[in-house]
Amino acid sequence: MVINRDSENQFLFIAGTQLNIETSGFGSVIILLLIMSYSSTTMGSGSQSRRPFEFGRTHVVRPKGKHQATIVWLHGLSDKGSSWSQLLETLPLPNIKWICPTAPTRPVAIFGGYPCTAWFDVGDLSEDGPDDLEGLDASAAHVANLLSTEPADIKLGIGGFSMGAAIALYSATCRILGQYGNGNPYSVNLSAIVGLSGWLPCSRTLKSRMEGSREATRRAASLPILLCHGSGDDVVAYKHGERSAQTLNSVGFRDLTFRCYNGVGHYTVPEEMDEVRNWLTARLELEGLRA
Repeated sequence: MVINRDSENQFLFIAGTQLNIETSGFGSVIILLLIMSYSSTTMGSGSQSRRPFEFGRTHVVRPKGKHQATIVWLHGLSDKGSSWSQLLETLPLPNIKWICPTAPTRPVAIFGGYPCTAWFDVGDLSEDGPDDLEGLDASAAHVANLLSTEPADIKLGIGGFSMGAAIALYSATCRILGQYGNGNPYSVNLSAIVGLSGWLPCSRTLKSRMEGSREATRRAASLPILLCHGSGDDVVAYKHGERSAQTLNSVGFRDLTFRCYNGVGHYTVPEEMDEVRNWLTARLELEGLRA
């Protein structure tokens, strides 16, 4: 584990990942000592006992026009719901209610076991790493619960950025299979999935789980998915996003749109959000401010 502090820019580099910190002086030293202590404890033990995690604050952006759709939007690793609620409120999508929850604070393997907000534990930001099925199921269930109280005539969707996109795609597979990874039933009827700069968890077992299920194939063919990824992404490499799209298409997700943004890194750009707006308007048949 490599830990380095850039004293001018207040960054920590942990396991090759850059973290922004807001403290200085003695406070920064304390943070470094906590990280080093936590890392040596968790990594030395070889494993950790599971404990329940509490989800953080949920932020809601109310529709400015006729309510036609509700979308749960999920932030990335070490972020919070309010970051995205502020952005989504500026989008000209007056018929959508946005629900932006905050992930639990939990130990994350890619940070050497240091706790941060995360939808599941992850050691590699790609489909190549081991899958934290318990964490994936818990977060997908939390999202489903947020959608379960919406009116019956409202179209439902899930979107997200980075790790949030991973949960959105995992939820899509739960929807078409009719169950979570642990076998419990998944009953939310999803109408749209959006994933920005993300990847598909459990991709290695998806095809075998779908084999022989005509119902899963039928559901996959009718669930629209939009995936966007920057070619210059150095956090979740572009190839992982592209490979995830190919895997989804190969198992029957026929209504899948994949967009590449040349030179864009691990962030969003106005052109990408315009694509999201136009795609959601078309797929969800939104009326705008007419009603």
